[in-house]
Amino acid sequence: MLNVGRDAMIHRGPDDDGTWWSKDGCVGLGHRRLAIIDLSKAGQQPMQDTTNDFTIVFNGEIYNYLELKQELIDKGHSFFSHSDTEVILAAYSEWGKDCLSRLNGMFAFALYDCRKRLIFLARDRTGEKPLFYSLSDGIFRFASELKGLLIDPNFSHQINHQALDVYLTLGYVPGNLCIVQEANKLQAAHAMIFDLNKQSLQTWKYWELPSSPVLTNITQSYEKVLLKDFELLLEDAVKKQLSADVPVGILLSGGVDSSLITAMAVRTSDQVKTFTVGFDGYKKYDESKHARLIADYFGTEHIELNGGDTSPELVKTLAHQYDEPMADSSMFSTYLVSCLVRKYCTVALGGDGGDELFGGYQHYDRLLWRQNKVDWIPLMLRRIIAQSAQLLMPIGFKGRNWLQSLSCDLNYDLPLIASFFDGQTRLNLMGNKSWPLVGESIWRKGMPKNSDLLQRLTRMDFTNFMTEDILVKVDRASMLNSLELRAPLLDYRVLEFAFGRVPSSMKTTHSNRKIFLKKLAEKLLPPNFDRQRKQGFGVPLDKWLKNGPWRELFSDVLYDSQSIFDKKIVKNLFSGQDMGYRNGERLFCLVLFELWRREYKMSL
Repeated sequence: MLNVGRDAMIHRGPDDDGTWWSKDGCVGLGHRRLAIIDLSKAGQQPMQDTTNDFTIVFNGEIYNYLELKQELIDKGHSFFSHSDTEVILAAYSEWGKDCLSRLNGMFAFALYDCRKRLIFLARDRTGEKPLFYSLSDGIFRFASELKGLLIDPNFSHQINHQALDVYLTLGYVPGNLCIVQEANKLQAAHAMIFDLNKQSLQTWKYWELPSSPVLTNITQSYEKVLLKDFELLLEDAVKKQLSADVPVGILLSGGVDSSLITAMAVRTSDQVKTFTVGFDGYKKYDESKHARLIADYFGTEHIELNGGDTSPELVKTLAHQYDEPMADSSMFSTYLVSCLVRKYCTVALGGDGGDELFGGYQHYDRLLWRQNKVDWIPLMLRRIIAQSAQLLMPIGFKGRNWLQSLSCDLNYDLPLIASFFDGQTRLNLMGNKSWPLVGESIWRKGMPKNSDLLQRLTRMDFTNFMTEDILVKVDRASMLNSLELRAPLLDYRVLEFAFGRVPSSMKTTHSNRKIFLKKLAEKLLPPNFDRQRKQGFGVPLDKWLKNGPWRELFSDVLYDSQSIFDKKIVKNLFSGQDMGYRNGERLFCLVLFELWRREYKMSL
């Protein structure tokens, strides 16, 4: 089954494949290769070190591999390839599991140490690259995507009820939970050792966000120092991530984040390709004029692509690819962008991370405003308002979630504003009074203990929404097209700078967002660039669901007798959608799950 599971993920590596078995036949490693660095046969995987003691399979990129390689050469190591994969082998040989602190990149790898008979697995600090695993009946399995495990007919196809409840709450499955009963995810910034002799798993977290800065008086000179330090840091991060032996481009939306990435890229290369994608008939989602302004200013080779019409049949394709379902309809845009850009490049840089690191989301300034203007109202009264909103307002009614959030004490807690379905609705959806309502409590377990509201908000979104939604969406959509997307703003040095040095007052206030990045944009971007504009990367799902093929597909799936969801609740969701309520993403949440469940023959 090793090669079958490996080839279920051929889209992640169409260029080559490999399989390796230990001499005793106890350990087998399989790999599909997307050739990025060292395109020769020397870069093939699984790869062994020069002593044959260590064997690795690795997905991702190590951006500082050249510096590490020189350091290891100075320590007496020799290399037979020009790949970053071999650098990980040598780093493990030299520093053991402590090598993780030296790696700057996005990665998920498994390394077999035949001397100690253990498998060492690790995932990058932000979770850009995925890693699923299972230990059952003495068999330890792992794969980059869940489909690599599910293709085995003997693997469990039972749904984890707790994970499903969290999915219906958040739209994704967080942490080490997995939608499949027998599987788990290795969390971001975590490592694991499976000891073959003891048949035991040991997991630990190898990296943490730094403590937030304690600053009360921000002088102009200090602000200038921060901006200069960040500019140099971002320039180096972009330079490192432009390194590849294949064509590299930049996804340029015309927003602050991707425009700053472009500004840094032209300092490194005089042949920068930028890409923008528009959709016919939907001007709201057309970023072309903003992107063109940046491209013209920096003189990039700019390519404007047309996403064309989006067929509802694409939902079925993505339900198969997102083998642990997630409810974010912008996966359509991400997929189409990746599909078009792949015709020109194998690697592309994007601006992911800017909102979480520097306070870009709309709910940040709203909650700061609420804390300042509304929270003088006694908590008891606010809780009565919140309960009334849940009882009297239909799901999807504008403002319902915000009114429900009034019951939250912002001095130490956070409201779950982006909840898909509240507890009572989930009970009704499942038609099961004993259904485990754990979604909110599991989400709350990851709450940062920080007295600063903005720090709590950004850190919570960084470890939850960004890792479990944004980065999953980007990885699966891009890799389905065999395109590697990189995010310079997620360089761990940038993360430590943003969370450890930039005070909240320089990120977001109750009247302004992303202050720090806008100040850098004022310095580096065109004078007529609109720094206040915030455009989400989405699709017109509500319009699609009014009538026509999209509405037909959603209705057929959710009213089908196979659907596990209560038909009365589904009917209420459709009725609310027709009345102008915001149920499009909720309906998408249910449809994608149902299509996924049928695709993989999952039982409840």
